[in-house]
Amino acid sequence: MAEREAPARDVDDVDAVTRAVLTASRLLVAVSARSLAEVEERVTLPQFRMLVVLSTRGATKLVVLAELLQVAPSTAMRMVDRLITAGLADRQINPGNRRETLLTLTEEGRRTVEDVTSRRRAEISEIVERLAPGERAALIKALTALNEAGGEPPAHDLELHPLGWTDASTQRGD
Repeated sequence: MAEREAPARDVDDVDAVTRAVLTASRLLVAVSARSLAEVEERVTLPQFRMLVVLSTRGATKLVVLAELLQVAPSTAMRMVDRLITAGLADRQINPGNRRETLLTLTEEGRRTVEDVTSRRRAEISEIVERLAPGERAALIKALTALNEAGGEPPAHDLELHPLGWTDASTQRGD
């Protein structure tokens, strides 16, 4: 496959770059939607985001979960209730403070996250394989720069910030 080069004028054209990023964003949203298709009757996208946070953080207090997802605690509670009803999450008493409840994934919830993530990764991999090696290298460089400009942590930091959002409680030193 021959390498496609953007015309020199487009490289410095913020509108052209913005259009290209928006197009790529549509592609990634479509891939994400397809990867959720098999579980969409049971899990909405916001609920899946919650499952991902619980998957990477482990047992989490509701207020922290709400902060990470940037939703009100009442919204997070409704989402948790639905996930518990679906058998994907569970509540446990915090052994360190019996007045607190911790939210965790069930084994089925963990499998759901792994299955959806695996489908998404496989489809993205198929798309990337269609690119020439030089295009892949350029894409890594461009996406790394875009992620840095947007404050998105590298993939290896996702255990700390599973959705690219910082945990407000760790920033405050709580």
